[in-house]
Amino acid sequence: MKIKYSELIDQTLYFPTEEFNVSENSLLFHDIPLMEVVEKFGTPLKLSYLPKISQNIQKAKGWFKEAFEKTGYKKNYTYCYCTKSSHFNFVIEEALKNDISIETSSAYDMDIVKALYDKGKVDKNIEVICNGFKTDDYLAKISDMINNGFENITPILDNYRELDKLTESIDTTFDIGIRIASEEEPKFEFYTSRLGIGYKDIIPYYSQKIAEHPNARLKMLHFFINTGIKDTAYYWNELYKCLRVYARLKKIAPEVNSLNIGGGFPIKTSLQFDYDYQYMIEEIVSQIKKFCEEEGVDEPNIYTEFGSFTVGESGANIYKIISQKRQNDREKWNMIDSSFMTTLPDTWAISRHFIMLPLNRWEDTYERVFLGGLTCDSDDYYNSEQHTNAIYLPVFSDTKPLYIGFFHTGAYQETIGGYGGVHHCLMPQPRHILIQKDENGELQYEVFREKQEPEDILKLLGYR
Repeated sequence: MKIKYSELIDQTLYFPTEEFNVSENSLLFHDIPLMEVVEKFGTPLKLSYLPKISQNIQKAKGWFKEAFEKTGYKKNYTYCYCTKSSHFNFVIEEALKNDISIETSSAYDMDIVKALYDKGKVDKNIEVICNGFKTDDYLAKISDMINNGFENITPILDNYRELDKLTESIDTTFDIGIRIASEEEPKFEFYTSRLGIGYKDIIPYYSQKIAEHPNARLKMLHFFINTGIKDTAYYWNELYKCLRVYARLKKIAPEVNSLNIGGGFPIKTSLQFDYDYQYMIEEIVSQIKKFCEEEGVDEPNIYTEFGSFTVGESGANIYKIISQKRQNDREKWNMIDSSFMTTLPDTWAISRHFIMLPLNRWEDTYERVFLGGLTCDSDDYYNSEQHTNAIYLPVFSDTKPLYIGFFHTGAYQETIGGYGGVHHCLMPQPRHILIQKDENGELQYEVFREKQEPEDILKLLGYR
């Protein structure tokens, strides 16, 4: 009879994996001995494994290179990092090691670009794609940077007003793009995205406002849908509609040379994750090339804006099970030493699942449990894994501590949760560490931010 937790994993999951392995009854994540990390830094703990960022960027670049060679695609590919996924300096500086561009979404992003320039991390040739609805502050910062020699900044027009404001404040020639307002998935709450300009309005707008513009040069058409890049009829239908606009535009605007297909590459949220990245990229590249050949127009340079794919799989959250509550004869609640709502807000807000595994006691017997956070909110819980529709962990013991990890949590969780601020029920921000490898492949640990202390919270609330 198979009753050990390790045996449960063996019979239900593909294990070990590229990221995970077990040695001496303890979990390894990218060969990081997690129990040693816990012993050194305690819990709750947030960790960022920086080499994974570069690894994923290079993977995507390799997939596109192979697809271009296989299909005979003649133009260029540009990898943009979508900064809103994680604005931390250690993330962006690691990403920039890989010859990439940056995609921004707010006025404060421009301050980040300026700070990177001041630190010598980028020069004025850095390519920046400016997305999102643009406030006057955002537009002013874009204009100031272009006027100061950042010639590769490309604002993507979200509405008609933006070009008028940019024209008033930029005193040189500048590139622009147009975002297509894609049609949302049929089950969505509304029909058309609030972002961008409608399919039918782009050609007339170009003819009336851009074709004879003294300074603005239309360079890019931007396409993105909320569901991400998936092999579905909906995705391909929206891509074809975008390509029809590109072909029509290219025939009257030969200066248009780039198609931005946005972000949307998924990350592994389960040990049974199955997504053929190479197939999807080859199919997208092939369809773009085929469509342009049929329309008799030059194929575009291809841009992507991968955010979660860049940084998501670099992150992990580690907790200790501090108690077990038995609410009835069937439900056992393992209580963590933190809160899901504050440290992994997507588990609460959009029912997002992450890979969850125990760090230790893999040879112990297991039980089915629910996981509860420490806030007084009934929604502060995590109750199922995608691969089992239930959570199984080594049996709780008062004398043998159990630690668990949530993995691939590197995108969005800190900014959505309000990093360093006041959290629900005043839950403190966990200690955050960075893990890098030196030139000899040895792991290097650095505390990025210590755990939030009571004095920090009282000061934020005005008590100090």
